[in-house]
Amino acid sequence: MRKIFGFLILVSILSCGRKGVATSERIITVSIAPFKYFVDEISGGDFIVNVMVPAGADPHTYEPFPDQIIQLRKSVAYISNGYLGFEMNWLDRFFEINSTMKRLSLGDKINPISSAHQHEGEHVEVADPHYWVSPKSALIMASSIKEFLCGLNPLQRDKYETNYKALVLKIQEVDNRAEKLFSGIPNKSFMIYHPNLAYLARDYGLEEIPVEYEGKEPPPSRIRELIDRARKDKLKIIFVQREYDPKNAKAIAGEIGASIKIIDPLSENWLKETTEIIASLHDSLIESSK
Repeated sequence: MRKIFGFLILVSILSCGRKGVATSERIITVSIAPFKYFVDEISGGDFIVNVMVPAGADPHTYEPFPDQIIQLRKSVAYISNGYLGFEMNWLDRFFEINSTMKRLSLGDKINPISSAHQHEGEHVEVADPHYWVSPKSALIMASSIKEFLCGLNPLQRDKYETNYKALVLKIQEVDNRAEKLFSGIPNKSFMIYHPNLAYLARDYGLEEIPVEYEGKEPPPSRIRELIDRARKDKLKIIFVQREYDPKNAKAIAGEIGASIKIIDPLSENWLKETTEIIASLHDSLIESSK
């Protein structure tokens, strides 16, 4: 039903013309909420940020609402992830709705992790899109967004450069903390329902064990393998992203006596949530190393 409704909304908007809407507001549309954090920190609030995938929604399969499309038509720019299934379905249509938007794909400068995940009814994601959770990727993202904003508003370059340097210090502090916490721990593996911490794992020498199987719920044989692996590695915590049903993770946790930890990597407060995810991962590795 949402698909049909969304299509009709887009047709209606397209029929009104492709020139966009005159407005005094400076709006940037972004695919996911963490990107808003970087725009706000660097721009100092110079732009209104329209987030396409709101908190609690699945960024692989989300479909936009009419109010978001209205804001999209007013936007001066769009900042995309580059690999999300949501974008595979919608991004070309967004640029048809507003062909004057400047474009930035943050994934262009990220060293991608290969992926072949396909969520039900969606395009195949050829690379893992969850790079923003890693502080090392965040440093690259911050640089890209700073240059992009300077291009959109050249008169404020000095301000954006200053804010960018302050943000880099915050990200580097998280990066240094991660390096310190994850060094010297013998057991580097952790289990998570949806594999959204692969870049963080790669950048800090950890091993991510996903419960989800090829973008879908795992079959019984896979659950049995996961239970055996969890017992072998003495895993005491299973991570679940807030947007996902923890049913299968709870089934595994019940078998091995583990607890469930809900994380929110799509939080708008990137700094706070990433710091908490790193601390929770460290706690889980310490528990499994005992």
